[in-house]
Amino acid sequence: MSKQTKTRIIEAAEQLFALQGYGQTSMREITARADVNLASVNYHFGSKKNLIQALLKRYFDVMMPQIDTALETLIPSVGRRGVDQVLQSLKGPLLNLNEVQPNGTEMFVQLLGKGYTESQGHLRRFIMGNYGDTVHTILAMLRTALPAIPADELFWRLHFAIGSFVFSMASSQALKDIAKADYQQDIDIADVIEHLFPFVAKGISGDGYQNEF
Repeated sequence: MSKQTKTRIIEAAEQLFALQGYGQTSMREITARADVNLASVNYHFGSKKNLIQALLKRYFDVMMPQIDTALETLIPSVGRRGVDQVLQSLKGPLLNLNEVQPNGTEMFVQLLGKGYTESQGHLRRFIMGNYGDTVHTILAMLRTALPAIPADELFWRLHFAIGSFVFSMASSQALKDIAKADYQQDIDIADVIEHLFPFVAKGISGDGYQNEF
């Protein structure tokens, strides 16, 4: 029964956080949706921050080992092709989050995006503390692909790339509706990623881009 209670709390919190954001969702709303009392939430998680981390951990624990495996033997080429190679290694593990639950990929990115836009600093500490090795491996491979790009410039490119990714994935349902209404295309989340990754890769690699400021 305790395990079922914990699952109900996580699932209720996940839906509310994805819809409203972390800051706008109260513990009272979570307990009401999960049909539990506050004591149960405190017993299983201790705090709202711990609850946020626990529901994201379900996805990271599936995705990060798969990314590690995909990157194990990868030696990126220099330039745009190398960036493409790194991003392609992320695509499969990201899509496999649909195995965590239906629409798991979209849910994960929405939750991650909320943390990104709401400046949830504890999430960065949580990610780097638990999955930092994988993150550093990805960054190291991007530096290998773009050896001439200064570290501060690469930071800005990654920042804007992440913003494009989060926005596009979080609004994927709207993109599906537009593709259907305007172009008679039935697309799914894999199609969104397939269109998005080349755009992001070009932004990171800087093809045709020059900072004149």
